[in-house]
Amino acid sequence: MKICLIEPFHTGSHAAWAEEYARCSRHQVELLTLNGRHWKWRMHGGAVTLARKYLASGWNPDLLLVSDMLDLTTFLALTRSRSASLPTALYFHENQLTYPWSPTDADPVQRRDAHYAFINYTSALAADVVLFNSRYHLEAFARELPAFLRSFPDQNELGSLALLAAKSSVLPLGLDLRRLDQHRPAPPAPLAPPLILWNHRWEYDKGPEEFFAALYRLQEEGLPFEVAILGESYRQIPPVFAEGQQRLGKRIVQFGYASDFADYARWLWRADILPVTSRHDFFGASVVQAIYCHCTPLLPRRLAYPEHLPTPLQERFLYDGFDDLLARLRQLLRDPRPQTEGLHAHVARYDWGELVARYDDLFAQIGRAGRTFSGGIG
Repeated sequence: MKICLIEPFHTGSHAAWAEEYARCSRHQVELLTLNGRHWKWRMHGGAVTLARKYLASGWNPDLLLVSDMLDLTTFLALTRSRSASLPTALYFHENQLTYPWSPTDADPVQRRDAHYAFINYTSALAADVVLFNSRYHLEAFARELPAFLRSFPDQNELGSLALLAAKSSVLPLGLDLRRLDQHRPAPPAPLAPPLILWNHRWEYDKGPEEFFAALYRLQEEGLPFEVAILGESYRQIPPVFAEGQQRLGKRIVQFGYASDFADYARWLWRADILPVTSRHDFFGASVVQAIYCHCTPLLPRRLAYPEHLPTPLQERFLYDGFDDLLARLRQLLRDPRPQTEGLHAHVARYDWGELVARYDDLFAQIGRAGRTFSGGIG
């Protein structure tokens, strides 16, 4: 079958997911994208530009697969001459209803933030199938949506909640994890200090203040460790990163984005401990990558993280609060033997080699069912 995959914010994990699925799928997957910048404008106006590009393309797909950054209602309205009979699947990488807003953003104060969540809501109504990258993500969105709809003055359409629930399910994020295997280095010298890893975006929602606060305490206690700070940075970098670089000094053996994948992969294989302090993660691709490379995770008992651990092992790797994180870090630094037995195999199920058939079969089913699958508002 032919799939048109539409991504208005084509960068980072969104771009990797789209390009990797197109490469691995047994279907013919064509990408229709815009550059990954100006995310608010992409949600407002991206559908107009992409509709024009779609109509000019001459493509005749059997299915539209779109990301949460697309205003699907606008796109379908503008392309109805060629999309009216096409089934649509909406994939939520994130959502603007439960995504934590930056404290420096003026939109929440001026109550403009609701518009982006409403785009997600109406896009889900318009889609035939709604897919979330984790169980946590699906449940968080469903939990917050009733209060969001009740915040409007009347005609709250609460009946749409059951319709959305009926067509929503979980389809985990596919990752090219086996690519990491190609860059596994030789084991480091046994006397090297344990290496603590940060491999997330340099942004407020990843909780860098708590991460560095923990390292400062461990440094004051004289415990041996080194630190590798990876991940992308943007124009507004939280000041704690510059402070951490100064205070941790020679303990930092890597500071900055590894633009070369091989370099990034080698750091993941070398790292020993991944203390995660994020305030939000709908899936956590960087966490899964590190776990796959046998890095011992310390994860908060919330968000999507428990889904990445086998149930019998969760108590070993989930922490409750800052003091518990510190205690577990101390223990690992004093006894840094690998503790990842069973974790590598558990997250390997997210590799495209394991997931792509599930994707392909699902989209083939949606394509055969057509627009009668479960779309609309009843």
